[in-house]
Amino acid sequence: MENIYDLIIIGGGPGGIGSVVEAKELGLEKVLMIEKTDNHSHTIRKFYKDKKRVDKDWQGQAVELEGNVDFVDGTKESTLDYFDKLLDDELIDARFNCAVESVKKEGDIFHVTSGCCAEKAKNVIVCIGRMGKPNKPSYKIPPSLRTQVNFNLDKCSNGEKILVVGGGDSAVEYACELSETNGVTLNYRRETLGRPNPTNQEMIAKYADDKAVTLKLGVDIKSLESEHGQIKVNFSDGVELFDRIIYAIGGTTPKDFLKSCGITLDESGEPIFDENYESEVKGLFIAGDIVFNSGGSIAIALNHGHRIVTNILERRK
Repeated sequence: MENIYDLIIIGGGPGGIGSVVEAKELGLEKVLMIEKTDNHSHTIRKFYKDKKRVDKDWQGQAVELEGNVDFVDGTKESTLDYFDKLLDDELIDARFNCAVESVKKEGDIFHVTSGCCAEKAKNVIVCIGRMGKPNKPSYKIPPSLRTQVNFNLDKCSNGEKILVVGGGDSAVEYACELSETNGVTLNYRRETLGRPNPTNQEMIAKYADDKAVTLKLGVDIKSLESEHGQIKVNFSDGVELFDRIIYAIGGTTPKDFLKSCGITLDESGEPIFDENYESEVKGLFIAGDIVFNSGGSIAIALNHGHRIVTNILERRK
């Protein structure tokens, strides 16, 4: 008999994990999760600093979990451990190091093609993230500085003079964490930090008052240059030297991939979906980070999975 999955889930982040767990718990029999990297939760592993706080109620927004995933406040490590336990189940079919290339619907069946397999499914959920492709500044980054200009904290060393660029939660958290062992300046083009959640706004205000972090707000960066092994930052109000720059300015919607899946985008390049997170193609759903316009919530992404799977099962009645 031809192998046709009830559901294929593309992406192994919180939205994908929530979807695959809900599918198993609620009774979808044949489910496959495909992830392009070598493990689940790539964004958390790559962009979260070790021991980073991970809250269920992201940005102070209280979220009531609707499904079977009992996610609680913790750290990067405890969150990954919990997701490990959810996926360490012989009933869950997951393939890693497998990048999906396209999703095509023929009749009522989706054909999911990747470098490692070609599968068929009645339904597909796209749960890829934004942060896998972080936003980059509009001005040129000189090739000589590329090892000193980063988009996460992986390469930071103690004792460096660091410039963090961005006005959201990640930028604030990066700046405060780095200030324990480095001299840190936080730069944002607007004059106030209005995007971070209330907890982070209080935290950055305290760090600034204690002079642990220097705030450089309402100032643009015009260009970068290399000068004697350091980064010469040409601000709109002057010049300053740094050892390293961390950009925390969000991620972009992977437009080309979404289009290859048949997902329609609006004028701003964001995917179009209805109240059930279903795209304009029946049976093709969207969950996780790409549903959000300004960052994501792990708890809400988990709820996406529950709602989508519930909707799929209701249609089968």
